Amino acid sequence: MALLMSQGKVLLGQDAALALVPFSNAPSSEVVVYLGKTLQASAFCPAGSGICLVVIDQAQADAIEPDVKRWISLRASGAGLSDLDAGIFTQALALANWHQSHTHCPRCGNPTIIEQGGWVRKCQLDALELFPRTDPAIIVSILDENDRILLGSQGIWEENRWSILAGFVEPGESLEAAVVREMKEESGLDVFDASYTYSQAWPYPASLMLGFSARANSSQSLRPDGEEISKLRWFSRDELAAEAKDLLLPGRATISRAMIELWLGKKLVSATENAADGKR
Repeated sequence: MALLMSQGKVLLGQDAALALVPFSNAPSSEVVVYLGKTLQASAFCPAGSGICLVVIDQAQADAIEPDVKRWISLRASGAGLSDLDAGIFTQALALANWHQSHTHCPRCGNPTIIEQGGWVRKCQLDALELFPRTDPAIIVSILDENDRILLGSQGIWEENRWSILAGFVEPGESLEAAVVREMKEESGLDVFDASYTYSQAWPYPASLMLGFSARANSSQSLRPDGEEISKLRWFSRDELAAEAKDLLLPGRATISRAMIELWLGKKLVSATENAADGKR
């Protein structure tokens, strides 16, 4: 079976499932990647079915399905997919992004070719092998002594969009050290008691988001860095629940939303969902 992808989007089929096609019916493509075999049967294929990513261009996509609404992005629609479909989409998007950015050798600049089912690119001149990479990033729910959560807003965001803070892990740095450094840089807070929560693959373009909770004393002054973060605010559970309908919180497909709701103890309906409903 083949998963067709164009500009990071894939086709949505019946019952909010990915629309896979027989591999023999897939258009020709320079980027074909073997994603693996299904362990269990699903609505679209039996157990043991091999699935390949086939990256197609816009003209091919339009010929297959001209209705742009049927082509979905992971960021906007991932929360509505099954665990299996979301996993396939995430893996496929990460690999598509990697192939797009590694068409030439970083050592000599010559073109690379695809080998080993799409999991290696090899320089045609010096035989250097390139492998898909993952960039670790930490994302942190900071809580104060009153169990309030700290949310921040980036300057390029809408006025009422909020999320927890995040940053990339630097070379030679432990995850715990990255939590302390990034939170200090973005908020001015000295955090402590960093504790791992869970993770999420985030192929934009190739991140692995590693979720942590940490503590901070609210007597410290909040100092947004002014570059990535423009404003910061402590929210109590009651405040966030009362204001959620007017706040643009992270989408349901994100680890940031999951961590906010984990702290809150229940699901929220925010302005993000209200805005999406208005577009349907």
